Amino acid sequence: MQDDKIFLRRLGPRDATGSYLRWLKNPAVNKFLEVRFAPPKSLRELRAQIRKSNHDPRMLLLGIFERCRGNHIGNIKLGPINRHHRTAEIGFLIGEKKEWGKGFASRSIRLVCAHAFGELGLVKITAGCYRSNQGSQRALRRAGFRREGRLARQWQSRKGRVDGLIFGKLHPKYHSR
Repeated sequence: MQDDKIFLRRLGPRDATGSYLRWLKNPAVNKFLEVRFAPPKSLRELRAQIRKSNHDPRMLLLGIFERCRGNHIGNIKLGPINRHHRTAEIGFLIGEKKEWGKGFASRSIRLVCAHAFGELGLVKITAGCYRSNQGSQRALRRAGFRREGRLARQWQSRKGRVDGLIFGKLHPKYHSR
């Protein structure tokens, strides 16, 4: 999957680098990620997590890479995939802070949705984020997602209980219904 700025590919154990591990441990990067509660402690542990994800048929863990330099700048996950209901969730992270605000997240989301709706035959993709996560909300909206709901005091944050927001995107053929 690719566009003119990025390409996505399945992560492998060799992608478990020091930079990737630092993203997962950096409070500024993992502020809204569940991994912040138990980040991998070592490259070995990170490799094991990648392998586990790759062996789960309901998950698709992809790295986000810049096309011009081939740098790994983040990840996007599709899953769990529910084949019966033809739905899945996405989660994403731009780990390289210098790449924040450049549209890489929304580009990645669009590419994954095109794959999910086309190749995988899914009908709906959802994503959740903290209400205070303005970057994720912008990326989701730019990728064509709509806010579908609010989960009152859903998650624990450094500042106490916070609301969660749910976003969704339907396959284009279902928009007219």
